[in-house]
Amino acid sequence: MQDTIDTNAGMPYLVALFSLAAVFFVLLLVLEKRHPYRTFPIQVQKNSFVTNTSVFLLNNLILTILKASSLFLVAEKFSGSGLLANMDDGILKSLLAFALFDLAIYGWHYAGHKLEWMWRFHKVHHSDKSFNVSTGIRFHVFDLLLEIIYKCVFVVVIGVNAYLILAIEIVELFFIFFHHANIRLQIEPQLSAWIITPSLHRTHHSTLRNEHDSNYGIVLAVWDKLFGTRLEHEPEQIGLNLMAAENVVQLFSLAFITERQMKKILSLIPNNKKK
Repeated sequence: MQDTIDTNAGMPYLVALFSLAAVFFVLLLVLEKRHPYRTFPIQVQKNSFVTNTSVFLLNNLILTILKASSLFLVAEKFSGSGLLANMDDGILKSLLAFALFDLAIYGWHYAGHKLEWMWRFHKVHHSDKSFNVSTGIRFHVFDLLLEIIYKCVFVVVIGVNAYLILAIEIVELFFIFFHHANIRLQIEPQLSAWIITPSLHRTHHSTLRNEHDSNYGIVLAVWDKLFGTRLEHEPEQIGLNLMAAENVVQLFSLAFITERQMKKILSLIPNNKKK
């Protein structure tokens, strides 16, 4: 078995991986329907799925070619320089590249919660009142654009094969679908010691800020353990209290209204409750 990725056969390999990710997405939808971990109101589930898939299609029309081509071209140009450039292509280099990529996305995710200008875009992902596999494709277009720039910088720093970078991207997509799935897993306690599972990521989608500022990992569980951001807790509610979006236009606009502004607007509305 060859230790390296054949660049001539690379594209069919990536197409096969992406096709498997699409099949995995559908399989998780079926499992959610048959064995849901948590029951959400039917209308909430419907709004979530329709909005999330609509956003995904819109974002893809704008970003799929840009994202794939940008990462590929940057990796192709800078594969001869960077942290891993002098290593021989092989399993060890691939694993190191994957771990560094996963760590980089952990850092990006953490910053998305801590920096207000980034949170205004990332909160769109958290505004889903449901928690299901389609939540994994609910992102603001500006959030994705910024992430492309960040990933391109990372590719320059790391310096690895262009096809390997795209393969890692698709593998990460598998795990994004998985940890957003509303499913029950008997072996989840064992799995969560090593990888991010639905139970860990449900906490990350809690309504409470002190709960959803946790579990930033995408694939490996080690980063949250290492940096003290792991939280094992079952959230009472999912989504954001003040923020909601039931269609694509509302979801896009949500980024331009902060929680502070929303609280100020609500404070101006007379409260008829007896004191």
